[in-house]
Amino acid sequence: MYKAPAEAVKFVKELRETLGEIKEAEVVVCPPFVALGSVARELDGSIIGLGAQNMFYEDEGAYTGEVSPPMLKEVGCSYVILGHSERRQYFGESDQLINRKIQAALKAGLTPIVCVGEILEERKKGITNQIIEKQLGGSLADFSPSELSRIIVAYEPVWAIGTGLTAEAKDAQQVNGLIRSFLAQNAGPEIARQILILYGGSVKPDNIAGLMAQPDVDGALVGGASLQVSAFSAIVRNSY
Repeated sequence: MYKAPAEAVKFVKELRETLGEIKEAEVVVCPPFVALGSVARELDGSIIGLGAQNMFYEDEGAYTGEVSPPMLKEVGCSYVILGHSERRQYFGESDQLINRKIQAALKAGLTPIVCVGEILEERKKGITNQIIEKQLGGSLADFSPSELSRIIVAYEPVWAIGTGLTAEAKDAQQVNGLIRSFLAQNAGPEIARQILILYGGSVKPDNIAGLMAQPDVDGALVGGASLQVSAFSAIVRNSY
């Protein structure tokens, strides 16, 4: 919840100038709802994609305060983040709710970026794998292989978000590899290899290269470091 429309527009304008028409990396920005229209206009003709941070699963109705998939499409979004740890933590979002949102996103032609991750207590207990598999199993239940091929998955260890702690590259690879194995079992090895799996959790310019060197880390879901053009653009450039 940063950057009102004017500040968000200033940010993406500077980001476009800094990155240029970069071809080596796919870049997507996900500002708050109120800034989406303004940012979409600023990004018109750019290779930078636009996504939302959340959405509801109905197209319309008596759901005061919610935003629907068709609304996001009309304003210019191609992506939507679903199941972010803060949505789970502060708003009690369950895997079943996230599943309904993914269905709605796919129906509307949006690419869902589906987040999974464990809290510090779960990591200390050594149940990271069980938590990730449970979240994947619930969030991605009953999707066909072709539907799964249209989804991006992001591993965000909750204990590493905004704390300065970062999973070691090998730890990120271990969980991302687990996610790839889950996808292979449910969509087949070929589709699983094509699905993008991101890492998110205190990603910075100085650790992105090590993370991206891992075979199952295809990109990053950047939090705090994405608020500064210099840091975010450095992450993009250090990722390839």
